[in-house]
Amino acid sequence: MARNTKTGQVLEMMVLPALEMGGYFVEKQVRLGERLGGGKHYADILATKGDESIIVSLKWQQTSGTAEQKVPYEYMCLANTVNLHEDVSRGYIVIGGDGWTKHNFFLGELKEWVNNDANIQVLRLDAFVAKANQSAL
Repeated sequence: MARNTKTGQVLEMMVLPALEMGGYFVEKQVRLGERLGGGKHYADILATKGDESIIVSLKWQQTSGTAEQKVPYEYMCLANTVNLHEDVSRGYIVIGGDGWTKHNFFLGELKEWVNNDANIQVLRLDAFVAKANQSAL
């Protein structure tokens, strides 16, 4: 059976209106530079308000699968980007869907395991939408 890759687009369509309602200017698929270990690094969304830019990475997990294994690497790549680019103040990894088995670890403990002081947060979709809509990122 072919994988459904449209779920990421659905997640994006849920997040974009909240960012726009919060007064953020949004750009999709913005090249950030290189990923750790090589390869091009793109932000799913780059949200800008005033002179502050925020990277938003979207991860959807509808059933058990590989998205969970990607979250720690994405966290490290976002932290690296925030540290290298003074115009980017922080990053968010937004996790949506109900197929996550390690979400408690990502939401509460991952930061302790990554030796970095960059301002990166993992949030569930509903919490991120509330913050974005209130212009509180």
